[in-house]
Amino acid sequence: MDVSLPDLAPPRAIRELPDELISQIAAGEVVERPASVVRELVDNALDAGARNIHVKLMAGGVRAIVVEDDGCGIPAAQLPLALRRHATSKIASLHDLESVATMGFRGEALAAIASVSEMAIASRTAADAHAHRLDARSGELQPAARARGTSVEVRELFFSTPARRKFLKTDATELAHCVEAVRRHALARPDVGFAIWHEGRLVDQWRAATAEQRIADVLGEDFIADSRAFAHAAGPLALTGRAGLPEAARSRADQQYVWVNGRYVRDKLISHAIRSAYEDVLHGQRQPSYVLFIEIAPELVDVNVHPTKIEVRFRDGRALHQAVRRAFIDALAPSRSAEAAGLDAATAPPAFAPVATAAAAPHVAENRPAYQYAPPVPASAEQVRLSLVQHEALWRPGTSTAAPAALPAIPTAAAPQALAGAPDDWPLGRAIAQIQGVYILAENRQGLVIVDMHAAHERVVYERLKARLGATAIESQPLLIPVSFAATAEEVAAAEQHADTLGRLGLDVAPLSARTLAVRSRPALLAASDLVALTRELLAEMAQFDASSVLERAQHEILATMACHGAVRANRQLTLDEMNALLRDMEATERADQCNHGRPTWRQLGMKELDALFLRGR
Repeated sequence: MDVSLPDLAPPRAIRELPDELISQIAAGEVVERPASVVRELVDNALDAGARNIHVKLMAGGVRAIVVEDDGCGIPAAQLPLALRRHATSKIASLHDLESVATMGFRGEALAAIASVSEMAIASRTAADAHAHRLDARSGELQPAARARGTSVEVRELFFSTPARRKFLKTDATELAHCVEAVRRHALARPDVGFAIWHEGRLVDQWRAATAEQRIADVLGEDFIADSRAFAHAAGPLALTGRAGLPEAARSRADQQYVWVNGRYVRDKLISHAIRSAYEDVLHGQRQPSYVLFIEIAPELVDVNVHPTKIEVRFRDGRALHQAVRRAFIDALAPSRSAEAAGLDAATAPPAFAPVATAAAAPHVAENRPAYQYAPPVPASAEQVRLSLVQHEALWRPGTSTAAPAALPAIPTAAAPQALAGAPDDWPLGRAIAQIQGVYILAENRQGLVIVDMHAAHERVVYERLKARLGATAIESQPLLIPVSFAATAEEVAAAEQHADTLGRLGLDVAPLSARTLAVRSRPALLAASDLVALTRELLAEMAQFDASSVLERAQHEILATMACHGAVRANRQLTLDEMNALLRDMEATERADQCNHGRPTWRQLGMKELDALFLRGR
């Protein structure tokens, strides 16, 4: 049987592309929409030392984009060179490229923009008698009138590539993207004034201000009220910003901003670190709000990995991951009640025991119970481990359903700060009643406090269990018969590369062949977990993020289950002493505003809100 082969197409000759086509190809990477042009031009204005930047738009930036600044300007002789591809004043050597400290450096933006639009540049330096205007299409250079600085006009974007223009959205959508691009710059540079105009109308304006005021101006006073400022230093890293409170989480991830050396970036490593810090305080799929400024030596970060410079690569990703996660965990640790009391929530909560009888404290009224401070009792690492293991075994499925024994107090030498002052000064107030065995009502200076007693006690127990676990090393349990499983080449490489880290986490994972891994020991606390699934997840996260919180997350899930079962149940009637003891523990416990599942543990109703319910004063 004859099999005829299809005729092959004649070979095409290899040719060098014309400069204009090269620039249009580059524009496909750099210029995605009008907001891309705005970002690149504002970058250049900031690099020129501008203190005031005006962005003027027509038809959402499709018909016209004009960016004016009061920077140092461009000498007339260099204006034609500014439109050449790979012509820049930012870098001159490989050393400069490896330690970039400016917003732009590639020298592609102006050439790429000019290839898909009608562009003109007018600029004047302090030494020039007047400005000069260059038409990018004709190359004509003419005298112009303007103060020191630069104006870049971009008109009819994508006029030379109509197919690209068809992919643009409505004018309103493109305008929103342009405004967001300027907002990102405004948040990073509070010392610079910004103004956005559309169709001759002022859309937004931010005058030079402090960093805190600029955040309030751009994101609103509500963001300031619902977030905490933080500052964290770790070696060559300096982190500052604001972490949104869990109760102010949003349904969309539209208020998450990260800058590296003043450059807005999107980075999976940083996002993962922040998300892991919010793990046990967010409910469901809610998204946190935050602004994070990372300062790092330029040589430790590579910004030359993406044409739009929105992605970066860090030399030590693990150290960055740990620093970011720790910064947000510390920022979220104090509860609102601890802040109101001025307590150090990082201090382990002391154990409080209510006075058993009125005879023990005859001077205390029934509705003002007194408390005793239980002196700290040192516990060994073995006692802590046995306590955890016994508590886990008690609530393992299939075991007895009897109520667990009371959890021992966390050993601490801290003084009972939460009891300082009169009962009226307690942030969560004094208990006055219990509703349906579910909620505790308390009275404080602001009005009424409503507490979900199970959720609140669950958080208290959970934090105590975490503190016990954190005080001891992760104990490894050797397996009598190693567990082997088929692995990918990436998993084998990750196991070999991170062997030491895995060992510190209590796991001994060794390759048996190029496609097989064997687990020879596991963390003792995770004896009931799926070992293969845990190992796979751990290796995948280490390979992607160069760091992992998988094991800690798995341990905390067990502790959360233990805390849920060990916490006081609904329909249990508490005495006033027990209610007040729980309130005092909440005041001294980290993250006490949410339970382990992210649900709120308490709510405050002020007198104004109570008066409004009954129309008082109207």
